[in-house]
Amino acid sequence: MTIRDPGARPDFDDARSLDESLPELRRQVDDAPTDPGCYLWKDARGQVVYVGKAKNLRARLRQYVTLQDDRDKIPLMMQVVRSFDYIVVGSEHEALVLERNLIAQYHPYFNVDFKDDKSYPYIAITESDVFPAIKYTREHHRKGTRYFGPYTDAHAARDTIDTLRKVVPICIATCAEWKRCRRELERRPDEAAVANLALARTGRPCFDYHMGKGPGVCVGAIDTVEYAKHVRQVEDFLAGRRSHVVSAVEEQMREAATDLDFERAGRLKARLESLNALDDRQQVMFSSDVSLDLIGFYREETISAACVFVVREGRTVRTVEFILDKGADVGEVELQGGFLKRYYDETADIPSEVDVDVDLPDAELLSEWLAEKRGRACHIHHPQRGEKRHLLDMAAANARHALMRYMVRTGYADDRTNQALLQLESALALDAPPMRIECFDISTLHGHFTVASMVVFTNGRPDKSQYRRFKIQTPLTEANDFVSMSEVLARRYAPERMADERFGSRPDLLVVDGGKPQLTAAMEQLSSLGLDIPVCGLAKSDEEVFVPWDETPVVLPSGSASLYLIKQVRDESHRFAITFHRELRDKAMTVSVLDDVPGVGPKRKRAIMRRFGSLKRLRAASVEDIAQVPGVPAEVAQAVYDALRVWDEEAQTVAEKAR
Repeated sequence: MTIRDPGARPDFDDARSLDESLPELRRQVDDAPTDPGCYLWKDARGQVVYVGKAKNLRARLRQYVTLQDDRDKIPLMMQVVRSFDYIVVGSEHEALVLERNLIAQYHPYFNVDFKDDKSYPYIAITESDVFPAIKYTREHHRKGTRYFGPYTDAHAARDTIDTLRKVVPICIATCAEWKRCRRELERRPDEAAVANLALARTGRPCFDYHMGKGPGVCVGAIDTVEYAKHVRQVEDFLAGRRSHVVSAVEEQMREAATDLDFERAGRLKARLESLNALDDRQQVMFSSDVSLDLIGFYREETISAACVFVVREGRTVRTVEFILDKGADVGEVELQGGFLKRYYDETADIPSEVDVDVDLPDAELLSEWLAEKRGRACHIHHPQRGEKRHLLDMAAANARHALMRYMVRTGYADDRTNQALLQLESALALDAPPMRIECFDISTLHGHFTVASMVVFTNGRPDKSQYRRFKIQTPLTEANDFVSMSEVLARRYAPERMADERFGSRPDLLVVDGGKPQLTAAMEQLSSLGLDIPVCGLAKSDEEVFVPWDETPVVLPSGSASLYLIKQVRDESHRFAITFHRELRDKAMTVSVLDDVPGVGPKRKRAIMRRFGSLKRLRAASVEDIAQVPGVPAEVAQAVYDALRVWDEEAQTVAEKAR
């Protein structure tokens, strides 16, 4: 498998506003046909940046140029698009096949693709040879060779070959004697029918033949008919039909015992034990004889991982992990649908069922394509519950671990952080990369328990030792974020605090949550303190960044490292503020909520808290549970329950703010 050439990055330097780029494209789209086919969006250099398929080309292209496609990447992509091509085909099914071929040819930047810059290993059988051999390979698929895989664990692939050859003797393609035999048979093709006799005259026994892993092709110990049975058993095993191999070995062992050939029966028993040892290593097993692939995904901002549990005859024969070059910057449907097309385009091992975590809109079309490749029915399914749902979650957990390992191994997080800081420096016209970023957020409940949080990111990472919490001291009768923010900024940036080493150094960038009004309020407060600190405001709805020197907000590219970092800073300030607010509210609630309930005095309050132990358990209790406390009558229990529900309803407004 290949990956996209790094040179295929679109020409972002030539990006234009959508008002400039779309009118001409709209006129061209009006001339597109209404037939099914594939379309190719191109940038200013004529480089293909995206490939898609359509049942109706004109209607699908029009969704792009009128921005009716609501995927986050579309506005950014259309800023660099200058032209398009299309290819008409006879059906939507043909369009799907062509789409995969075009993506494999061009590796477009905006399509989902594998990120690993390597080909994946396969186990192959050289079926075109008189005596086919097994081999471990990363080669592109050749005619006359059958491939099984891919594997992402090279050791597992080699271990499978070694174990399999102990069970069913077969030649390996790296054997020097097998290569010699193949050359001789290629020179004398007319002797293929009696190849064992010809090789017996000139052959030399290889080491594997002495070890029991080679069938003796090199010395003519096996003819082509018998050897073909070995090949079929090996292919059945690699295709997941292991019961065929087990049955064949058991039958041979019984025949050997009947013939009193106990030495051969002992060797066959050892082979069965090797198969049983493989079963002992299986972590995922079904009670039924099923053939399916379970595919789990885990996403970061611009990168993700997929983990495939390959289940055959109810057993997991292997797990395969891939790193993808798209993450949260594309939708789940596009990510998973794109992976399915890429993965099953590369493998011939297709099960009767593929389980994924979303409902794919073109699942029926994909099923038809897979069924055609398989030669039998194949269905795409989205499990909601039960054993398959549990295993799908397990596959997603494995995908998460695979992605974390990749990020640590490649230093991905450090590279992204450096990109983010440099992008922010450029986009916000800063004098230097913002190595220290401070962000504030206000949390309140109708003016009660009003608090502010200050979070600090140093070198693009959360610096929790520098986090600070503030209780707002200004008396408030209702929520007033402007007054609260002015107070906390005045306290944080007061001369004595700026000189206090516990508050760290002067920030390179101050982020406030909100649009232009919040930004203006922050600028006025800093001006009154005589401070010149770079400030920006981040609007929650459109993720627009407001700056003091321009009325038009700065739009950071969707999926960019800079947008991800500044959103992470904003979200962390939300989390920290709400956590503090809830602590204060719950403490006050524990002290006062029972005091405010008619009929609950100090004695009953102690009895209730002694019975439930915590406010959390008391809030989860029913009226009947509270009434079981000694000395608490039913009407008082109802009053306590009602008071708790009122507090829960008020707290819901805080939770909504968190979202």
